[in-house]
Amino acid sequence: MKKIIVLSGPTASGKTSTSIKLAKLHGLEIINFDSLLFYRELSIGTAKPTTQEMDGVPHHLIGTESIKRPINAATFFKNVIPIIETLLEKNITPLLVGGSGFYLQTILEGMYDSQTTPIEISKRSDKLYQDCGISPFIEELKIVDPTSMNKLHSNDHYRVRRALEHYWATGQSFSDSKTALAQKKENGGPYLFAINKGWEVLHLYLDIPKSDHQKVIKERIENMLEYGFKEEVQSLLNSGFTGEEKPLQSVGYKQMQDYLNGKLTSTNDLKEKILIATRRLAKSQRTWFNKIKPKRTFNPLTDIKEVTDTVDSFMSV
Repeated sequence: MKKIIVLSGPTASGKTSTSIKLAKLHGLEIINFDSLLFYRELSIGTAKPTTQEMDGVPHHLIGTESIKRPINAATFFKNVIPIIETLLEKNITPLLVGGSGFYLQTILEGMYDSQTTPIEISKRSDKLYQDCGISPFIEELKIVDPTSMNKLHSNDHYRVRRALEHYWATGQSFSDSKTALAQKKENGGPYLFAINKGWEVLHLYLDIPKSDHQKVIKERIENMLEYGFKEEVQSLLNSGFTGEEKPLQSVGYKQMQDYLNGKLTSTNDLKEKILIATRRLAKSQRTWFNKIKPKRTFNPLTDIKEVTDTVDSFMSV
């Protein structure tokens, strides 16, 4: 039976160091499913592993995309499955590592087909956004898809644009398409990829007690600032990014923009805001991963030997 190992957990739970240790012990290759590590422009604020930290271990789906065009779960799904299958054909066990529960769910459960936005629609959208901002998107979406617009915040430029692009491409409102997809799923409609591949999956879940986790998060924030996080974000804004791109609205990047724009007036305020946002993110990640079963849970601060012993047993059978 083909073996797959999953290493998941909330942000700042030790996934990177643990995954590299496991990969080196067993000749595994790492496949990322953390949504922000896909983007080549983001490094310090995402704790992207450096070449030195990777320590020669092959990594897949890190730094492969641009924040100019954020990918969605369907695109990720279409990218990741061939990588998994290629590794398995070579008798290499994939080690899937990340904190994005929805992306993991697509791998474990499959995903319905999703139409990719045609290139001409993307170009039309990019030009309109560059010339006129988000306002014309909002006004048209209010007319062609008021249901979606009522659920979206006007500052969520990415989702507003995607909803209107969907209408331009299909002639159908995004809300109607979602309803049709839900009915299709309820009626047992076909998956884009039937996940019954005969995989044997070991799911390792790392989590840290909240009091200890806060200390780890604070240390990560200090390291981000020391290693040049401010300069990373300023460089992105200077190079033409608006800051409204979906990845730049993520935890850390949004707060750093507020600091650079004067909305946060001290580094202590900045650190506190990032801490609060990171704790909220970790809470939402825990909620999502609680739904994904079965899995084995470990505290990375105390249980690393148990993690390696579990993988040893799984790989030896």
